[in-house]
Amino acid sequence: MTRVLVTNDDGIEAPGLHSLARAAAAKGLEVTIAAPERQSSGASASIIAGEEEGRIAMESRTIEGLEDLRAYAVRGGPGLIALIAAHGAFGDPFDLVLSGVNHGANVGRAILHSGTVGAALTGGLNGAWGLAVSLDVGMRPEAFEWDAASAVAVETLPFLMSLERGSVVNLNVPNAREHRGVREAPLAPFGIVQTTLSERGEKYIRLAVEDLPNVPEPGTDAALLAEGYVTLTGIEPVSHRPLGYPA
Repeated sequence: MTRVLVTNDDGIEAPGLHSLARAAAAKGLEVTIAAPERQSSGASASIIAGEEEGRIAMESRTIEGLEDLRAYAVRGGPGLIALIAAHGAFGDPFDLVLSGVNHGANVGRAILHSGTVGAALTGGLNGAWGLAVSLDVGMRPEAFEWDAASAVAVETLPFLMSLERGSVVNLNVPNAREHRGVREAPLAPFGIVQTTLSERGEKYIRLAVEDLPNVPEPGTDAALLAEGYVTLTGIEPVSHRPLGYPA
């Protein structure tokens, strides 16, 4: 049976996490949930942890409606969770890391900062298939179609697992019960939101998130998602660029 780690960066109580775990278990996958004990958005693939005497703190949790699944709240981000999972923290290493369903889209090159994507990349780096799943809820959603996003995610798994182990895919789903189809798409130069400095004091600063003023480049993940398509983008855990440095 395929062993699956379900994690996220929105925390152990997030409804998107529960929806994804439920959908994966319904497909007959062997699911273990391990997620941050608190919100960890923007953590990228960080492996910083809350430690007690040099030990990473975590505890078992029971999630309503998912009582049959093992679940753990970890004092660390999703990248750390995927890393310790690869080293046997929750039993045998996992075949697949499912990360999400994230509250908000992860598109464009700004996915570098995403904890949702960071977990999938860390899983891929350690030999698992990785799938990051995000729901494009926008800034003021009236409803959250978590189960629709989870359904698309599990439908994507046969394709993902037909690729070589270590492959990682970033999946973004419109916040709707139906979509216009699934399209493979390159990353936009930017995402669909930007982080700005909203307040600065003598001993602190405050960040805010706002919509970008520009229209996404046609054919990119940001543009196609805005048009109602599910976007599918293959991403590399680690790559290098030849520099041509003189010998």
